[in-house]
Amino acid sequence: MTGDFTQATEPFALFRAWMAEAEPAEINDPNGMALASVDADGLPNVRMVLLKGFDERGFVFYTNLQSQKGVEILGNHKAAALFHWKSLRRQVRVRGPVEQVSDAEADAYFQSRPRDSRIGAWASQQSRPLESRFALEKAAALHAATYAIGEVPRPPHWTGLRIMPTYLEFWKDGAFRLHDRVVFRRAEPTGDWTRQRLYP
Repeated sequence: MTGDFTQATEPFALFRAWMAEAEPAEINDPNGMALASVDADGLPNVRMVLLKGFDERGFVFYTNLQSQKGVEILGNHKAAALFHWKSLRRQVRVRGPVEQVSDAEADAYFQSRPRDSRIGAWASQQSRPLESRFALEKAAALHAATYAIGEVPRPPHWTGLRIMPTYLEFWKDGAFRLHDRVVFRRAEPTGDWTRQRLYP
């Protein structure tokens, strides 16, 4: 991206530009993000997920709502995420409340997935104890037989979650660890942004 990113006035346009540069630069999963949630005791959990869509409403990923992250996020409707593009020496931090995407949006994305991935969404009791690999493969085979003909419907417990950022921080590596950081904040997901530079 040309110019001084710290002078950007709108974070989504800046994120879109950085993602466009990351896509050819990162060998694997430029849309990978570390997703953080907290459990009922306030203990954080973090894992890698894939960003599947973003616009001015926020950042969307998909999950089983009965998984650990699904339960934790639905417990307080808040999450944080981090994009780290090592090849570009850049990162973006995202924090904010979370909402479920519409059924229509979830259905459209689910049907765009490979058929085996749709079967897998039915077969996996995500985050729960698994007695053996055979049990998982058996479940997949049973669901494949159930939906042998026609479309595979979206499981009711599988949908998208949207982080609606109230905090977006852009970081770029600088010489002698004099990094550039700029943060955008707003009080609520529909509010106006304020911009501030931060010490590295």
